[in-house]
Amino acid sequence: MKNNYYSIYPCVNVYEYPSINSKISSQIIYGEKFKVLKKGKNFLKIRTSYDRYYGYIKNKIFVKKIKPTHKVKVLKAKIYKSNKFLPFSSEIEILKRKKKHVMFKKNKWIKKEDIIHINKKEKNLIKILKLFLNCKYMWGGKTYKGIDCSALIQIYYKFNNKFFPRDTIDQIKFKKENKNKKKYKIGDIIYWKGHVAICISSKKLIHAYGPKKKVIIMGIDETINIIERTANLKVKKIFRV
Repeated sequence: MKNNYYSIYPCVNVYEYPSINSKISSQIIYGEKFKVLKKGKNFLKIRTSYDRYYGYIKNKIFVKKIKPTHKVKVLKAKIYKSNKFLPFSSEIEILKRKKKHVMFKKNKWIKKEDIIHINKKEKNLIKILKLFLNCKYMWGGKTYKGIDCSALIQIYYKFNNKFFPRDTIDQIKFKKENKNKKKYKIGDIIYWKGHVAICISSKKLIHAYGPKKKVIIMGIDETINIIERTANLKVKKIFRV
């Protein structure tokens, strides 16, 4: 357990290199566990425990012990008497209970109705994905403030306590099945080079789409045609959740 820590911040940017001018490649949310591989004055080289993602985060105060018991089930859970929020899928330890609120950190409270037990699962993928509808597209993002296409898929798996890679380049290799078909079903995940979307019906899909700058629902055939026409990319792989 040496060098293992938990984030106690709503969201921490993970950079490709130890500089704030570097690209944000991912993020760590509250309660997420990571290992420090190398310490610098301003940055830490880390590897996340959930998906073994490498990167650099700012050197802040983190904690070695949290025993998460619950997780946030809403897009953003307001931290009582503040202008801050815990993002969806944040993992917390309940320290105190008081009527309709729970304390997860000293003097930090959120609504009891915004969380569920950490072992609970939500198999209704549409319910989770639609939480992010109209959220801003942001490369490397994975919260209500901004999310990218691969994080939108990964967050469904993470919330249900299942492993799934962070980036499309790794996600596309994760399952061997490949369905080349014209008929689609809820839960079909469609991959292009560098992009991914997921079907929410036989006609519609949802994705964090860069050109539209947000999470959006579009027609499946429409999306395939637009991406082929504008980016010269064809569907590479299709598999089910």
